[in-house]
Amino acid sequence: MPMIEMEDIKRHYEMASGVVKALDGVDISIEKGERVLLLGPSGSGKTTLLNCLSGLDSPTSGQYTFNGIEVPRNHSERMTSFRRENIGYVFQFFNLLQDLTVLENILLIQELSGKKDEQRARDLLDLVGLSNEVDRFPGEISGGQQQRVAIARSIAKKPNLLLGDELTGNLDTLTSTKVMEALVKACEKEKITSVFVTHDESLVKYSTRVIRVDSGKIISDTVVENPE
Repeated sequence: MPMIEMEDIKRHYEMASGVVKALDGVDISIEKGERVLLLGPSGSGKTTLLNCLSGLDSPTSGQYTFNGIEVPRNHSERMTSFRRENIGYVFQFFNLLQDLTVLENILLIQELSGKKDEQRARDLLDLVGLSNEVDRFPGEISGGQQQRVAIARSIAKKPNLLLGDELTGNLDTLTSTKVMEALVKACEKEKITSVFVTHDESLVKYSTRVIRVDSGKIISDTVVENPE
């Protein structure tokens, strides 16, 4: 059974100028352990799709099941519970707390999810290559290192699904490579399914599958041969 199944998902917005069809009949099936890249131009609907996957937004219509259970829609408390129990999120703007050390940023998210474990936090920072930075503050490390902290933080609570929106958008090419290599390593070791939005074609090699989105529809869905 697929981990994620979306059937005829639509997300329409009523605007003064008319109806905007951000998603217009999307069908997706994702197996556990896949690394999926959502590619498309600005305004294509890929971020809306990511938000529907995470439960941050509710489809206008269609069915979304996660591990065989229908995901709640238009019910804030149940959607919040779904996100807390299943979803990790890596943002473009790291969103680290500047007055907490690197390690403390990880420990906090563990504590909020009821899974505080300092040794695991340290192991995750080692996994993303930051074992020597645990006592430094975010402002004392580079942007790429901060994004790797954000990755460790996002998987600290053991999410079933890790999502990211343009997570390398603010980084140069060399730093992006280091971040994506850390991400792939972490997802493989933790056995986490991941879906990431980008417009950067160079990131395709880090995925196992590429779904291209345009005008609210899926225009192609391909498996990546020999992903890194």
